[in-house]
Amino acid sequence: MRLIGLAVVLTVSLTLAPLAIEAQQAGKAPQVGVLLLDTEALGLSQRARNVVEGLRELGWIDGQNIALRFKFAALNEAALNPLAEELVREKVDLIVAVASAPTRAAQRATRTIPIVMAAVADPVGAGFVTNLARPEGNVTGTSLLQTELGGKRLDLLKEAIPKLVRVTVLYNATSPGRWTIPQWQATASRVGLELSAISFRDASALPDQFVGLRAMRSGALIVSPSPPIDEARALIAELALKHQLPTMFPLREYVEAGGLMSYGSNLRTQHRRAATYVDKILKGAKPADLPIEQPTTFELVINLKTAKALGLTIPQSVLGRADEIIQ
Repeated sequence: MRLIGLAVVLTVSLTLAPLAIEAQQAGKAPQVGVLLLDTEALGLSQRARNVVEGLRELGWIDGQNIALRFKFAALNEAALNPLAEELVREKVDLIVAVASAPTRAAQRATRTIPIVMAAVADPVGAGFVTNLARPEGNVTGTSLLQTELGGKRLDLLKEAIPKLVRVTVLYNATSPGRWTIPQWQATASRVGLELSAISFRDASALPDQFVGLRAMRSGALIVSPSPPIDEARALIAELALKHQLPTMFPLREYVEAGGLMSYGSNLRTQHRRAATYVDKILKGAKPADLPIEQPTTFELVINLKTAKALGLTIPQSVLGRADEIIQ
């Protein structure tokens, strides 16, 4: 009986054949590519560090039982396709694509190597998958639900600044954020706001764009996230304060940099959660069988120091709902 039981266990183990075991049998740790639009800074970008931390928590240590190969596009989207193709040529076992543009490049490069998205705004709208519950292809991972939150951010901004009349959206024309503008326009009409939109060009163009916002008599700025805009968050917060423009952001990192308010999921958490998909796939799971994870909690962060500098008094009805208030 013991021999029969052992034979069954061995058969099941061989059937599962996880990538990690296959790699170990080949005498090497699993090779995992990490594709980012970010600029590499201090060795790794914050997004990259988030992924590394998530993997470490699950027991995957770079240089020991896993080999991570980072590819940074330095904010140049055109560089993503060749970088993704490079990972395919290097025969990595899996690709972690951080944000939408890297995911698109990875999917163009391969339909067979598993791809784990990390914090993608709208996986279905972007065409990465057709079904969140059952991705079916080689792509799975985490979503930020950004397209569904634009209206909520407008609601909060109007409640925080009741006299607000005009608001402008800053968006990246090459990112999924542009798809949310019609939704925001509908919400703006409902709450009595006039909404306009300007396309982010690069950080050097921001000073002139902010001068233009004042000429447009815009009363506040909403930012749609993308890696190039995220990297300019400190400058955006600085210019908004200089031009006395209240701001609403998707991520708390903007408020920590001096912005007024943010509402959305925690980006660090979503990056770290992507590591759970890497763990499962390396242990034998198929991307097609792993539902895409959507955030279930959202945080409202308010910077009262910035509010004071803008001469704003945030109503208690808004302050009472804040998850964190920066003094």
